[in-house]
Amino acid sequence: MKEIKDILRAYFLATKAGKKTALATVVKVEGSSYRQPGARMLVSEDGELTGAISGGCLEGDALRKALLAINQQQNKLITYDTSNEDDIEFGVQLGCNGIVHILFEYIDSAKNNNPIELLQELEKERKDAVIITLFSQNRNSLQPGTVLFDRASAILKANNPYAILSSYSKEVLENKTSIIKKVEFKNASYEALIDFIAPPISLVICGAGNDVKPLVEMISLLGWETIVVDGRATHATAVRFPKATAVSIAKPEEVLNNVSVDDRKFFVLMTHNYKYDLAMLKFLVLTDCVYIGILGPKTKLNRMLADLKDNGIVLTEKQLNRIYGPVGLDIGAETSEEIALSIVSEIKAVISGKEGLSLKYKKEKIHPATMVV
Repeated sequence: MKEIKDILRAYFLATKAGKKTALATVVKVEGSSYRQPGARMLVSEDGELTGAISGGCLEGDALRKALLAINQQQNKLITYDTSNEDDIEFGVQLGCNGIVHILFEYIDSAKNNNPIELLQELEKERKDAVIITLFSQNRNSLQPGTVLFDRASAILKANNPYAILSSYSKEVLENKTSIIKKVEFKNASYEALIDFIAPPISLVICGAGNDVKPLVEMISLLGWETIVVDGRATHATAVRFPKATAVSIAKPEEVLNNVSVDDRKFFVLMTHNYKYDLAMLKFLVLTDCVYIGILGPKTKLNRMLADLKDNGIVLTEKQLNRIYGPVGLDIGAETSEEIALSIVSEIKAVISGKEGLSLKYKKEKIHPATMVV
């Protein structure tokens, strides 16, 4: 979501300045590639790039192709074969050994449901969504591009010519995994990138001490939402945490009145106030929160669990599995900055269903391929 938010911000700045733009989207990958289908980059007519479609190796040529799409006001599909060792620019020098298909779309601000308008829909509701992009590898064919936004709660307009494609969204929304599907539309054959997009990650940090500052800074780089809560008015201030999404003064029993819990919302307890953290843990274990990180040694967690038991709260294995204490991956962290890194790394591993091991021991591909069905 961070990339999409950056693209939307850059688009509106470009529009305000009277600049034309194009959107580049990785729609299909065969073999290995630095970025996977769904990666996007906005290009303005003065050459400003926002987002990324590769590790930097394709951006130079992509800029030229995007400017061509802007000048011709026409969508274009470009294929880069990085596995071709005879290609001096895109072959052996990259080492990616893959074929990357990128769709370039001219953004017509006067056109309803243009790609930017569809991407904007993602920000209106904190729920899983799908963006459908139609393309054809036949260069002589029409390239419809980004045509449909869909989510389970969306009501598609009856006059939307692409509404029929929403039938393909159900599987993606259920499995939470993007797919590429061959489809027939208006008597023509296309491929559709049905791109699953989850709501932004949100981290609720209970605590506003100095060790929270580097954690907020690090999270802001990732584009995650950050909510800082603390019972101390002297600590929970926007001045101390300028990059936090929200900062509030709240007692433990008040926190969940203002913060909803979903599967993309994570909690870290680091107030250095045992009673505050214990009260928060008591409330959180009764929710569906998927991650409760607790700063401090194992002895602190064991004491908290014993105190809960004394109060008649015996946690199930499922509840215990959602508690991460001591919080963070074991990377030998000591300083506040290092601890922040270990916390962020652990949360990312939990989101991805990974164990946080070194990639040198991974035998399969780093990223699973987007399924073509």
